[in-house]
Amino acid sequence: MHSHDNHSSHRIGWAFFLNLGFTIIEFIGGLLTNSIAIMADAIHDLGDSISIGMSWLLNKLSEKEPDTTFTYGYYRFSLLGALINGLVLVLGSAWILFEAIPRLNDSVMPNVEGMFGLAIFGVVVNGYAAYKLSTGKSLNERVLNWHLIEDVLGWVAVLLVSIILMFIDAPILDPILSILFTLFILFNVAKNLSLTIKTFLQATPDKQLLKEVELKLVKLENVKSVHHLHFWSLDGENHVLTGHVVLVKTVTLNSLLSLKAEIKEQLEAYQFKHTTIELEFSDELCRDKDDANDVGKEINRTIA
Repeated sequence: MHSHDNHSSHRIGWAFFLNLGFTIIEFIGGLLTNSIAIMADAIHDLGDSISIGMSWLLNKLSEKEPDTTFTYGYYRFSLLGALINGLVLVLGSAWILFEAIPRLNDSVMPNVEGMFGLAIFGVVVNGYAAYKLSTGKSLNERVLNWHLIEDVLGWVAVLLVSIILMFIDAPILDPILSILFTLFILFNVAKNLSLTIKTFLQATPDKQLLKEVELKLVKLENVKSVHHLHFWSLDGENHVLTGHVVLVKTVTLNSLLSLKAEIKEQLEAYQFKHTTIELEFSDELCRDKDDANDVGKEINRTIA
């Protein structure tokens, strides 16, 4: 577990230092080329750097062991980083659109040669940072990766525009390409942000998998029904399952031990981070009865 988490923090750390270093170069390059587009991207990258740095710290915090304050551990701090970064990216993209649209009517020719050189450097640096994060599987890394992909696409747009402007006097191409790639990024970030918010709100990560687990449990010998089955995720990777299993009327101690072993065997394949299964006798009043009735009836109807 910690090996995986450390790799995640290492990748995010790389992305942070590369992004921050290149942001400084961008500001200098924007001044030298007199390019408003590059200066705007530098400001956007500065926001990215702050966001990635904060995400890095949150990801490091998520590696801490569980304690009496956070009994499930600190995994959801990484999820918090993904949520903040998604929101920052949406706001940053909206700002780019706000800046780019007016330039359709007021385009200025920049230093084309300087744009070309800086664009190549931008593609290489941001592309390498995106590559470092591409192997990550956490929501935090996936959202951060879209930050960097946005930057790569932005520099590809600048590169294409600089080449075209070497031969054609059409500075309006710069804001047009900026608008197109920003809309593309917004579409993809919206999907990741939606998933992050659902995970934060403890939505079921996979409804089909939940139904599969229900069916496996209810088909076990000595099991009458299953209710209060809850399936949610700590951070998009580490999942939690809890539930109540109602037993048939006559169950011996050996049968109980056998059933516990069967449940453990059935659930091992799913690699849940935490599982809590409560066994109830058929004539026992569920201590969570206030809201168990409705949930139980819904599951029983589905299974039936």
